[in-house]
Amino acid sequence: MDWETATEEGVMLRHTRLAGESADYLDAREELRLAEIDLMRHRERVAALRRALPQGPQVDDYVLLEGPADLAAGDTPVREVTLSELFTATDRPLIVYHFMYGKLQTDPCPMCTLWIDGFNGVAHHVARNADFAVVAAADLPALRRHARHRGWHRLRLLSGGDSSFKYDLGSEDKDGGQDSTISVFTRDGAGTVRHFYSTHPRMADDIDERGIDLMAPVWHMLDLTPKGRDDWYPDLDY
Repeated sequence: MDWETATEEGVMLRHTRLAGESADYLDAREELRLAEIDLMRHRERVAALRRALPQGPQVDDYVLLEGPADLAAGDTPVREVTLSELFTATDRPLIVYHFMYGKLQTDPCPMCTLWIDGFNGVAHHVARNADFAVVAAADLPALRRHARHRGWHRLRLLSGGDSSFKYDLGSEDKDGGQDSTISVFTRDGAGTVRHFYSTHPRMADDIDERGIDLMAPVWHMLDLTPKGRDDWYPDLDY
């Protein structure tokens, strides 16, 4: 194995070259490397556009329900928590993942479960910069039962209860159908909560379940392989 070096804009780049690589392979690999750089820079431009969004609208201080991690059917220590109370400081954003579970979604969504498995692994890192919570339409005993089965021990899990939170944010329809969504909120010194940003998996009629791919590394690891994602879909049990 040899290392080849090249210079781009004054930066030294190193390439691993394995014995037997053809000129066609090396040319294609270099084209791919440059495309990957373009993609990274485009993601940075998109992130800059997101950060530059003007002030969002004020939202209701929705009342959600929270209980202890071991809550089981028949237990009563459930407390009401307002959306503003999910903030630990005025200068910290709040990220909320809308879990497809509850009402018409009688079983936990496997895709959501995959995402939340990952969130549980990185929540303590995210907490250095932002507050994070998961909100479902399911009642607390069912939500906590699924959380225990998955080993989610780092997440703040809440039920939407009787609030219109999920409906107003577009993760629930009028019939109780559920959708996954990620929303970001801010809170000012006066306690006013504002909506900053939301995104859904379905970005357009021809884009289904791809709008929040960046939230799960599984897809990107599969994209590195010859078959890519193929027709694989997550399941609750393997």
